[in-house]
Amino acid sequence: MDNNYIFYKLRKIYQWDEEKIGSFFQSVQYVVSPLDIFAWMKQEQYEGFKVMPDEALAALLNGFIADKRGLQNGKIPEHEQKLTNNIILRKLKIALNFKDEDIVDTLKLVDIRIGKPELSAFFRDPKHSHYRICGDQFLRNFIRGLQQKESKPSAS
Repeated sequence: MDNNYIFYKLRKIYQWDEEKIGSFFQSVQYVVSPLDIFAWMKQEQYEGFKVMPDEALAALLNGFIADKRGLQNGKIPEHEQKLTNNIILRKLKIALNFKDEDIVDTLKLVDIRIGKPELSAFFRDPKHSHYRICGDQFLRNFIRGLQQKESKPSAS
């Protein structure tokens, strides 16, 4: 899936400003210029647009995890050079502290029905016989579900 799209959607859903985005990168010691961040925020048709590399999105998601949950054992995680939708889904699950039920409920908001066994196949080792590749449409729907979930007023 398109890294810029994921970055754009998460930025909108969680209302990240440039300072917050910069803090995500700093927290995982990923060096990025503000100009690159602005270029990744632009839409493809605009001058100055740049494609967000996998490693940069991995670092951003690692920073999101560190912000929400802290660093595991105080160690900065490695930033994957190559991302898959399965890795992105896993990182979002960790950052949001979601259980399988939370993902299932989030997908129900956009009329996607999935069982826990089907869902767990996305989080298996790729060498496992029941591993399943997370498609673009599935990840897109999950992000749309997050958008729905975050836009609803919380019941107090």
